[in-house]
Amino acid sequence: MNTSNEQGATFTEVVLLLLSMEILSMVGIRLSLKQRYFLLLCVAVGAILAYRLTRNRPEVVRMKRAEGLRANSSQFTLERKPFHILGGSIHYFRVPRAYWEDRLLKMKACGLNTLTTYVPWNMHEPERGVFNFEDQLDLEAYLRLAASLGLWVILRPGPYICAEWDLGGLPSWLLRDKNMKLRTTYPGFTDAVNSFFNHLIEKVVPHQYSKGGPIIAVQVENEYGSYAKDDKYMPFIKESLLSRGISELLLTSDNKEGLKLGGVKGALETINFQKFNPKDIKYLDEIQPHKPKMVMEYWSGWFDLWGDLHHVYPAEDMLAVVSELLERGVSINLYMFHGGTSFGFMNGAMDYGTYKPQISSYDYDAPLSEAGDCTPKYQLLRTLFSQYHSKPLPEVPSPCERRVYDPVSIQQHLSLWDSLHFTDKPFRSEKPVNMENLPVNNNNGQSYGYTLYETIITCGGTLNSKNNIRDRALVFVDRQCVGTLDYKTHELALPDGKGEMTLSLLVENCGRVNYGKALDEQRKGIVGDILLNHTPLRGFTIFCLDMKPCFMKRLMSSGQWKSDGKLPSIPGFFQARLYVEGPPKDTFIKLHGWGKGAVFVNGQNLGRHWFIGPQHHLYLPGPWLRSGENQIIVFEEQKADDKIFFAENPDHGKTIDVYKLPFCTLL
Repeated sequence: MNTSNEQGATFTEVVLLLLSMEILSMVGIRLSLKQRYFLLLCVAVGAILAYRLTRNRPEVVRMKRAEGLRANSSQFTLERKPFHILGGSIHYFRVPRAYWEDRLLKMKACGLNTLTTYVPWNMHEPERGVFNFEDQLDLEAYLRLAASLGLWVILRPGPYICAEWDLGGLPSWLLRDKNMKLRTTYPGFTDAVNSFFNHLIEKVVPHQYSKGGPIIAVQVENEYGSYAKDDKYMPFIKESLLSRGISELLLTSDNKEGLKLGGVKGALETINFQKFNPKDIKYLDEIQPHKPKMVMEYWSGWFDLWGDLHHVYPAEDMLAVVSELLERGVSINLYMFHGGTSFGFMNGAMDYGTYKPQISSYDYDAPLSEAGDCTPKYQLLRTLFSQYHSKPLPEVPSPCERRVYDPVSIQQHLSLWDSLHFTDKPFRSEKPVNMENLPVNNNNGQSYGYTLYETIITCGGTLNSKNNIRDRALVFVDRQCVGTLDYKTHELALPDGKGEMTLSLLVENCGRVNYGKALDEQRKGIVGDILLNHTPLRGFTIFCLDMKPCFMKRLMSSGQWKSDGKLPSIPGFFQARLYVEGPPKDTFIKLHGWGKGAVFVNGQNLGRHWFIGPQHHLYLPGPWLRSGENQIIVFEEQKADDKIFFAENPDHGKTIDVYKLPFCTLL
């Protein structure tokens, strides 16, 4: 029993009572004795209740902050004391919100002191002037969580972020402008950036270190030295941040070659790499003498491409480089510490002369796996980082439970052709129109998914795409599949027939390039003429199949699903129901026997599946399931099985060491 506290409370209550009486003695002249006693009682009780309700409420303790992160010498300082950044990247938009705390607690327990995250413009402004900072995209909640766990934050707001994310995080509606020049001071781009920053930065400013928040540094754009088309661009972005109230340390981030062109006056330059070369650190020191050195992206693993091998980076090799950097006093940010998942259609693509889309998993062979498991890399890093702390590290949170659910059978199916009733009104055009310029989504165009182009032909022959298919098209004649056109295959023979025939091209946006010089050429769908026997096709009916939540909701509630024993039509949607007993747990969906498409659980788009691998399982977070019945819908292009299976762990396919990759692919 805390006697002193109780005595203090009693004393305070007596004071409140006497004070109330004194007040009443001054105002009570015109009140009767009975009224005065009644009013006295009300005031006294109210005052005592108010005191008791507030006295046990914890005070908000705000440390008096004199000086934030500074780079005025060869070592960072925070509050004028030496500070070594031990950072790691976790993107809030790649991790289910229910798991944010688990992942950040594991970061803290590994010995890291700083969280870094990008901000995806295309998610926060899906349509021009329509902003979303709620639920999964509640950036402020993420920043508050980091602060509550004692993590500092380096924010990387873009507007371009790369991140193996569609179009490097830039919204596709920018490409409706045929003259658009991304990442330049072209007015069409800068006007859009200014509008976005007006909404974003006002949310960020209160969370800066100087305001009592966790943000100690802000990055100016991202890896601009590898693009560098406009020498006025970086000063524009810097001023856009400063003029809106950003006052913390500014940084830039580039690989060694990019350092020559990516910096901006007033921002500390940092370097990105995986293979350690002392000359890189020396070069950074030469161009920026007497400044702290930091590796903003130390690549702890690598991303994967469809049809390629799963990239791994041996834990021992990674640890050797991290140890060397720390011994040299270099600050570090592990990219990624936890990769998570590029849910939905948000994966990016590479194009170094050949277009290659990336997979949905962003496991990255990181210290925390896609599902949040502590890997051998995690354990080695925890041991290493513990040497840089004077106190023992926190306990590592328990692993998230997983469950192998029983296989579920496909119960109903719906053909692609029958699903067209649930799309928005089709658009008719003499010439084909690319996705971004379709008059849909409040005239913001179509961003992701599939687009169906149909026209009438009267003969067979040679169909030539002239490389105007972006990125892959299934070709149908009278709804019978006759082949595929993509970035490799540009010609296809169409069968002869009598009279009029319907030619259909189901075009998939497989992911926009997220890095390099090809950003301005990322319009999707059909981007030019398609020739039949050297004659351009005309008279198109175009259906938008972006498979957004509104479409999936209409589809799920439809009474047109078929459950007969007939062979289902492909492409189509296949529905199964998973019954979960008790609290839902994480699992992986296994689609052996299926071809290519996407998977939706209770309306959530988990990502793409494709039999060519290397990814063969899709991560299904437990928080996206519910106790009882759950609806699983598979959109399938090529071949379907009659069951969906589950697994406790993912199958990443055959592996390749990133050290065996050509150096250019690691830029």
